[in-house]
Amino acid sequence: MIDKSRTALSYASQKREKHRLLRVIISLIILFVLYNIVTAFFFSVWVLRNDTMQPGLRPGDRFLVASTALPNMFAGLRPSDSTVPAKRGNLVIIDTRQGEKKSLFLSAIDIVIRFFTIQQFSLFNAEEHLFIKRLVALPGDEIYMNNYILRIRPAGNSFPLTEFEFADRPYYPNIPQGQALWDESLPLSGNMERIILGPGEFFVISDDRGSTGDSRTWGPIGTKEIVGRPILRIWPPARIGIP
Repeated sequence: MIDKSRTALSYASQKREKHRLLRVIISLIILFVLYNIVTAFFFSVWVLRNDTMQPGLRPGDRFLVASTALPNMFAGLRPSDSTVPAKRGNLVIIDTRQGEKKSLFLSAIDIVIRFFTIQQFSLFNAEEHLFIKRLVALPGDEIYMNNYILRIRPAGNSFPLTEFEFADRPYYPNIPQGQALWDESLPLSGNMERIILGPGEFFVISDDRGSTGDSRTWGPIGTKEIVGRPILRIWPPARIGIP
């Protein structure tokens, strides 16, 4: 004989389990969507994995990064000085893959992996295309380098000033010792001829002036390549603060 009370109880229990599972799935979907909106348009966490920004920044430092996605969108709709993503002297995150075609399938899988690993793992090697650099010159600036220090003359100014005089916060680049046989025509010799940045062009540089991989070798970068601005160092605890 079938116990109808047990059958009803079993059905109700199964229904509750299904509702609980459905709530978990919906919660994950909402969290996933919010996570991607926040990291794409507002804030994300980024880890420095090389030593090109010493002595101020060190490998392993973690930063809260403000996205430049919204300013870049506004810049595309209505270009103006107010849409410049950073000021002279600011640290910026550079994505050298901007403009390249990406697989939509792999990009979607990468988003899922980064979500479930809290941005610790990715299908793509970020070290190959993401860099933290210091933005030192804006569109229209005339710049040149002498003994690894940049001199900048903004459009309309009569005289050039050093890069440090334009920065909101002090920073201290690592100046390498000159090599006796180093040809000054080389990009990392410490000297650079005068150039004038065109519209939408920015000049970024490493704090370790002996390091490769900045505008001395890449040339000026565009607005779209500036994808974020570190606003707070959150690790290690002893050095938490504005970078």
